[in-house]
Amino acid sequence: MHYFEPKIKRAEIFFDLQNLYLSVKAAWKINYPNFDPVALSRLIVGRYPDWRLAGIHLYTGVHTYDRNPFWHSFWNNKLAAHKAQDTRVDTFTTPLHYNNGTPSEKGVDIRIALDLVRTARLGRCDVAVLFSRDTDFAEVGKEIRAIAHEKQRWIKIASVMPDHPDLKRGIDGTDWIRLSKEEYDRCIDANDYRNK
Repeated sequence: MHYFEPKIKRAEIFFDLQNLYLSVKAAWKINYPNFDPVALSRLIVGRYPDWRLAGIHLYTGVHTYDRNPFWHSFWNNKLAAHKAQDTRVDTFTTPLHYNNGTPSEKGVDIRIALDLVRTARLGRCDVAVLFSRDTDFAEVGKEIRAIAHEKQRWIKIASVMPDHPDLKRGIDGTDWIRLSKEEYDRCIDANDYRNK
C-alpha cells in the first residue's frame, strides 16, 4: 500500500557512535573516532533536496573515569561540544561494563531502538537515518514499517555504511546509504577533546 509522500521530509538522524567507529576502522583503518556527527548529518540530509534535518541523536557507552580517564573525558567533552554546536543534538550515554577487564556497552542498542520506534510512532519524522551496521536493528525496520501501515503514513528508514568492498551489507529492512571516504574526510572533527 502506498501512502501520501510528504513534499518536505523531516529527517531524524541516530548515531550508534561505537558501531560507526568500528565500521570506519574496518573500512579505512581509522583508529580514532575523528568524525563530526553534526557534519555527517548535514552531509547525508544535503544529498536529498526534499529532506530537512530535524534532530541528531548520539548514543555511546563511556568508560568510567577510574577505569580510563582519557576516554571518559574525550567522550564527555566531545558530546558536550556537539550539543553546543547544534541545538538539534541530544545525547545518551551509559557507563561501560567490564567483564574480565574488557569493556562492553549495555543498554545502548535498546535505547536507540526504543527512540527510533517512539519517533516513528509519535509522527516526529518522515525519515529515520541510522549510522550503524548492527544487524540487530533489522527488527526496528520491521516495526517502523508496521507503524507506517498502522498509522497509514509514509515513512522511510535508512542506514548509513562506509562504501567499501569488504562491507557488503547494511541493515536488512532499511535503505542502504553508502558513505564514501571522500565524504567522510570532509566531516572529520578537528577539535581536540583531551583534557588540558
